[in-house]
Amino acid sequence: MSKKNKPDSRGFVYSTDPDFTFREEKEDVETLLPAQQVLRVRLDTKHRAGKAVTLILGFAGKENDLDELGKKIKNFCGTGGSVKDGEIIIQGDQREKVMQWLIKNGYKQAKKS
Repeated sequence: MSKKNKPDSRGFVYSTDPDFTFREEKEDVETLLPAQQVLRVRLDTKHRAGKAVTLILGFAGKENDLDELGKKIKNFCGTGGSVKDGEIIIQGDQREKVMQWLIKNGYKQAKKS
């Protein structure tokens, strides 16, 4: 299948308009203050070959701020991780350390699960 006729994520396949382009609609969401953020911290092993990771979910704000938060938490825990699809992934069972860091930095009491 040629690139011209490939469907996109919104279901468009073809347009007869020669000037048609897909427009990405990104909302500029302002990052909430830490006291207004309600982050959830949980342990996950699904689709990770049995290895545990700590997930931090529920961040409301800009992607750059999420990346920065993820970097700070990874640095505090002394381990690796990544930021994907609006969630922060920290290697290993780091729930207690993550909770300590979030509370110390003004985030609301995050829930463990």
